[in-house]
Amino acid sequence: MCIFCEIIKGNIPSTKVYEDDEVLAILDISQTTYGHTLVMPKKHYDNFLLMPNDEYASLMAKAQIIANRLQNKLDCKGMNLLINTNEIAGQTVMHTHVHLIPRYGEKDTVEFKFNVNKFDLNEIANKLK
Repeated sequence: MCIFCEIIKGNIPSTKVYEDDEVLAILDISQTTYGHTLVMPKKHYDNFLLMPNDEYASLMAKAQIIANRLQNKLDCKGMNLLINTNEIAGQTVMHTHVHLIPRYGEKDTVEFKFNVNKFDLNEIANKLK
């Protein structure tokens, strides 16, 4: 059972902020920041890597519309857009979804820390060609 599919079907309550035939956007039950929103396709895909390009493009276009609405209506100063893919990357619900995390100031409860590693960039690029 996919909890997001159950939310989409209306079997589990949610706080909707946007809905059309293809996409549902709800407020995350665990508000990282004020207005933290999840945008998901109504059609089930375990993660965005499995989505057809046109459906992914549509999802992201709608996420942009919703992000603009969040920024305009909630007066946030910025926005983190986050897609976790697979458990190792922090995905806990195996249904594609985009986190829109409004940012208001330095005291927000979200922190992203990137550690700097020394890798051979040419080696990586050659593997990707």
